[in-house]
Amino acid sequence: VALNPWDVVLCISGTIISCENAIVVVVIFYTPAFRAPMFLLIGSLATADLLAGLGLILHFAFVYFIPSEAISLLTVGLLVTSFTASVSSLLTITIDRYLSLYNALTYYSERTVTRTYIMLILTWGASICYGLLPIMGWNCLKEPSACSVVKPLTKNHLIILSISFFMVFAVMLQLYVQICRIICRHAQQIAVQRHFLATSHYVTTTRKGIATLAVILGTFASCWLPFAVFCLLGDHRSPALYTYATLLPATYNSMINPVIYAFRNQEIQKVLWTVCCGCFSSTIPFRSRSPSDV
Repeated sequence: VALNPWDVVLCISGTIISCENAIVVVVIFYTPAFRAPMFLLIGSLATADLLAGLGLILHFAFVYFIPSEAISLLTVGLLVTSFTASVSSLLTITIDRYLSLYNALTYYSERTVTRTYIMLILTWGASICYGLLPIMGWNCLKEPSACSVVKPLTKNHLIILSISFFMVFAVMLQLYVQICRIICRHAQQIAVQRHFLATSHYVTTTRKGIATLAVILGTFASCWLPFAVFCLLGDHRSPALYTYATLLPATYNSMINPVIYAFRNQEIQKVLWTVCCGCFSSTIPFRSRSPSDV
């Protein structure tokens, strides 16, 4: 098979994604203090993105070195599972952030832990089911006319995935709007209590919170929306160039996620510094933080 430069770029992206998220997974797994629901959800996101990166590498290796239809179905199934779990994990993190603000007084309870495990089970259960569909026979290997822009996925399979993405995006958008309202209300209440009515402090705090949420949602949308729209509009006759040009930004979301959700976290930063240069003592107690702080 002639080497496609786009596949090389995707393989390189997969390597970077795997390295970044492997660091996050190892840090969370080997740090006993990171057993709070917030870190479990971040770990789920990092695991999904790690599998996505490995899937991109394996897909490249098998296409060019061990071409096989059966192995192709396995690698595509892995990519569908991992990317679906990544998007779903972003939704669970958004839900957790919203509930940490909406139910601030009852957030640190056993019910939160139970809810987190339920969300994780649903996230990975649905993702694995989506990923098994091509392996179980829902593919276009025997009927090329039914192929989507991503072979060997069928057009109907990709439509379901795209519609699911738009539903997740709509829920996230609504939740972040509610979070913005809560942030504004809390900032205003603090300003009133401290006699800072309509002062620059209140305005700066509100703008900073809203700007952070806008960056998070904007990054997610800019990475995934082009590919999701193209999956609905395109088919097997669409130029492969369009598929690569929209799929590549989608993979960048898995590259950016560790920066937004993990490396900005002060507790994770302390552990990383401890491992890298011993700048912090491993016995330093962690300050319990709400998901809305991260």
